Amino acid sequence: MSTVRRVAVVLVAVSALALTACGPSDDDAAGGADGPSASPTKPATPSKPAKPVASPSKGSTGGGSSSDPDYDVFPCSTHDLKFTATLAEPTTSSYLLKITNKGTKACKALGHPSVTFGELDGQANQRGTAPAIEKAIRLEPGKSAYAGLMGGANDGKGKTVNSIAMTMDTESDVAQTPLKAATPKLYVSPKNSVTAWMDNAEDALSL
Repeated sequence: MSTVRRVAVVLVAVSALALTACGPSDDDAAGGADGPSASPTKPATPSKPAKPVASPSKGSTGGGSSSDPDYDVFPCSTHDLKFTATLAEPTTSSYLLKITNKGTKACKALGHPSVTFGELDGQANQRGTAPAIEKAIRLEPGKSAYAGLMGGANDGKGKTVNSIAMTMDTESDVAQTPLKAATPKLYVSPKNSVTAWMDNAEDALSL
């Protein structure tokens, strides 16, 4: 082989090696061990906030409704009242009992008054039927209610007293200070009875 031909073969081989060295490597094609990831990490989806707990309706109460004008009106006690007794019928020792709301809030006069006689034991019997609680008399400040304390003719078997004491039906065990009223020579016998509270004196004495 001539010298010129050998030189040509060597040049062709060198060129082929140079082209191979300049080509991309497998690592470069794949991004390399230290290259960026093929796809970015998906951001985490934030969790939904918890729903607030529903609060009870404003003005709601356990035993009544604000639509009922009497839902917060308590029974009258002797702490709320002024009490008087006026002789209505001397022959039978019958008296008109009167209570007046001296407070600043309305109260309800429930049932019958409890009436005791001076230092004697026992109390007046209840006369007639009292209205249901929801129909009891509502006493606004300064307003009054009435009851009739009925007696009987003096048969010589009873006793006389000069005062009575009264407490209210409050549908509870709340302590009350009895209210006293003068009743000179009131004749007390088993016939004494007291009506429920009325909104007028005439009804209280005619029952």
